[in-house]
Amino acid sequence: MNLNPVILAIPMYFTLMAVELIYESYHRRKSYRLNDAVTNISTGILQQLSGTFLTLLKIGLYVLLFEQVALFQLPQNGWTFALAMILWDLCYYWEHRMAHTVSLFWGGHVVHHQSEEYNLSVALRQTSTGFIWGLPFYLPMALIGISPEHFVLAGGFNLLYQFWIHTEHIKKMPRWFEAVFNTPSHHRVHHGRDPKYIDKNYAGMFIVWDRLFGTFKEEEERPNYGITTPLKSWNPVYANFAHYIDLFQWTRKARSAGDVLKILFNKPGWFPEYMGGYQAPESPKRGYQKYNELVNSGINYYIFAQFLLALLFNALYFFKQGSFDLSVKVTFALWIIFSTLMFGFLFEHKSPHLTWLEGLRLLGMPLLVYLLISSGFPLPGWTLVVASLIAVISLLAFLRFRAVKVAL
Repeated sequence: MNLNPVILAIPMYFTLMAVELIYESYHRRKSYRLNDAVTNISTGILQQLSGTFLTLLKIGLYVLLFEQVALFQLPQNGWTFALAMILWDLCYYWEHRMAHTVSLFWGGHVVHHQSEEYNLSVALRQTSTGFIWGLPFYLPMALIGISPEHFVLAGGFNLLYQFWIHTEHIKKMPRWFEAVFNTPSHHRVHHGRDPKYIDKNYAGMFIVWDRLFGTFKEEEERPNYGITTPLKSWNPVYANFAHYIDLFQWTRKARSAGDVLKILFNKPGWFPEYMGGYQAPESPKRGYQKYNELVNSGINYYIFAQFLLALLFNALYFFKQGSFDLSVKVTFALWIIFSTLMFGFLFEHKSPHLTWLEGLRLLGMPLLVYLLISSGFPLPGWTLVVASLIAVISLLAFLRFRAVKVAL
């Protein structure tokens, strides 16, 4: 039950992203922007971070149903795991479909569609709240006796499969493969914001569900990616709550409880006539420019270096957090959240307190090392000295780069 294929695959994720970047450099193509990719990965970090606190709660309900209510318990063998993979994807199809067609549920999935690019980093752009609406769709698997171990592994491997389909560099797979499985071509359609592509190709692994239930769409011209009302922010925490904030504002304007329920449970974009009526999705207008705040190149290099450094701390947390004291675990998690926020703040350069906030974040690195050593975690003493030096050097570099104006 402690085996998480998604966490174990982290080195593979970054290796394949590096391969994609090298390929793009060689062929002089570009689907990555630093601000977008960092935000994509940061939302994935937040999703996995929430999982380290909530997984027991989520899996606990499944285990309870499996042990107390299941009609029977299937044996754990290769055949039942294959069945679990098929059933998990079928449940995913309906969860995914409802997430696109119920506005409240869309708040738990929209994060994955906010990027206006399409590359492997987008696969990591995941929601921290989607499990609230999604878990009930998978509980029938417990009722028919799919073990919790098979349930967790099937979900993990399904998400691993979906990683590679987030690329523009694989045009088409063999025809038989395209007929059965989800592919980059099929999934590019799903990420398109063009009216003819919206709400199509929901499958995770098996595209046969879309063919069977009437939601399949073949890729024609290259899609425009993103959502119909762009987020216009690099803040990964705000990205997770932006749609819920909008829903709150919209429901406050509703004139009846019935209209509140319709706003929440009708498809995204539905409003009563006095609020403008249904807002049908439209393709981007000619000359549309993607959101892209300008910062000087020094700050970009600084953010990139600090992001890589933060990834080392994040990896330590994700692979070892099971051995942390609760106080250390919570402090570490807060630093990770703060770091993802800071990268967004730095890209947007809107806060007048960036220097103080970044100094506080940097101070957190030696503080975390000190807390780990104090709690008995096996780190050599010199790591505290190194972390302190890195924090000081980083702050001096930040002050130097911060003084440079953006070249317009």
